[in-house]
Amino acid sequence: MELILKYFPDLTDLQKAQFVQLQELYENWNLKINVVSRKDIDELYLRHVIHSLGIAKIQPFLAGSKILDVGTGGGFPGIPLAILFPEVQFHLVDSIGKKIMVVDEVVSGLQLQNVKATNARVETVSGKYDFIVSRAVAQMETFVHWVNGKIAKKSLHERKNGILYLKGGDLAEELKFYPKATVFPLADYFEEDFFETKSVVHLPLKYRG
Repeated sequence: MELILKYFPDLTDLQKAQFVQLQELYENWNLKINVVSRKDIDELYLRHVIHSLGIAKIQPFLAGSKILDVGTGGGFPGIPLAILFPEVQFHLVDSIGKKIMVVDEVVSGLQLQNVKATNARVETVSGKYDFIVSRAVAQMETFVHWVNGKIAKKSLHERKNGILYLKGGDLAEELKFYPKATVFPLADYFEEDFFETKSVVHLPLKYRG
């Protein structure tokens, strides 16, 4: 929790309690279904929670906006973002049923009212969203194809609607076809060594009716 408060000092008491409870919920569920590696569960706040909240440093979400989390796995980045932005609607999608089961249980345990979880391939999910978030589930070209047609027409934020993607390493080759993409190194926001090679990529996408 110290790590979260270091970078997000303005949390409410409820948010603090939810972030504390997060560790216990994931530790319990990880014993039954391995959604987070054994090494990572010991560093859950650094490697998963703060990493997920890196998106919030790049783009704070406004009340009433809708966010789609593709390939959420055990609920990252969606669940930490949903705690941070209780007035924003999050739709967490993953094609692996047991992972969505864990997401449902964690969401229920935290009593989050702003999260919906769906076990499906994202191509089959309908709806329009302000931003689509994810943690490096595919190459950008593949990901763009998956989420085509899921961006809302009206922009609520100054930054254009589109993808906010947590990626690591050198992204020059992967993004060469996307001149409108902007890379935000997370080392500019977090001082821990873990973030030295981590970034958030913002790729604006056009509305397709």
